[in-house]
Amino acid sequence: MNAAIIGCGLIGKKRANALKASGHKICAVSDLNFGRAQSLADSMGQDIRVTTDWNEIAACKDIDLVVISTTNDWLTPIGIKMVEAGKHVLIEKPAARNAAEIEKLQAAVRAKNGAVKVWVGFNLRFHPALAKAKLMVEEGLIGPVMFLRGRYGHGGRVGYDREWRADPDIAGGGELLDQGVHLIDLSRWFLGEIEQVSGFTHTYFWDMPVEDNGFMFLKTAMQQVAWLQVSCTEWKNMFCLEIYGQNGKLQIDGVGGSYGTEKLTWYKMLPEMGPPETMSWEYPGDDKSWQRETDGFIRLIQRGGSEIGNVDDAYAALDVVGKVYGMKEMAH
Repeated sequence: MNAAIIGCGLIGKKRANALKASGHKICAVSDLNFGRAQSLADSMGQDIRVTTDWNEIAACKDIDLVVISTTNDWLTPIGIKMVEAGKHVLIEKPAARNAAEIEKLQAAVRAKNGAVKVWVGFNLRFHPALAKAKLMVEEGLIGPVMFLRGRYGHGGRVGYDREWRADPDIAGGGELLDQGVHLIDLSRWFLGEIEQVSGFTHTYFWDMPVEDNGFMFLKTAMQQVAWLQVSCTEWKNMFCLEIYGQNGKLQIDGVGGSYGTEKLTWYKMLPEMGPPETMSWEYPGDDKSWQRETDGFIRLIQRGGSEIGNVDDAYAALDVVGKVYGMKEMAH
């Protein structure tokens, strides 16, 4: 397929490398910073059009697929333009700054009646430990799921509170919106639709107008609960998701890199109870989730099927975020 990248930062580079590795051609790249776009184009070793105007990409008839990895304020506006131009779109999470904003993208997708596929980048679903845990839950190996606990966080960096993620007009929110949508998405993936939302956000450390910590209590109609925390005051980067079933527990630790080696542990309850039988799998090496997710989207375009992480999933995650933010506003 012929692809274009809009937003040539770290994530744009990951997507471009994944597309190239699978044999697809990067035809154009766009970024407000021309030098950054040119650097990505040079790294691809292909004849690539470089522009600071993403509208030029919408007008290119030979581009099939567009990856949008800009700041949050431009994700939906560019997404709508590309969908209206008939392009398939892989848009990075959170896909919008809030649920109301993404409704416009949902409407644009529906207007195409399935002719255009839009995928939202919830790449954690494609980490091997999480994918295996999902299969184990579906196979009933831990019995009916009762509840889960999730923690996800990083420690920021010097000047983090002066970057775009600290600007509510650009980002739409803080850590709850940034990493929080990943945990919300995983909670819906394992538990189903969320019926009740409670939570709290606060800025404990960073000098910025958005939160650096978010806490959530989510509940399904079946009384399954997700206890979640996201943080950018997690001084040692960490990821941990614990899924509790009636017959055992699955625990995923790490997602590679600074978050530690990815590991899945199965604590299998024995008939006599007591200490469980324990099995674990480790997944060292580079993070391949970007490649798996990109390949999955290409298969969807070529063969059909349902999106794994579409605009409706993004809307559901943003709806939860909005409800938690609303609770803080009501408290004031």
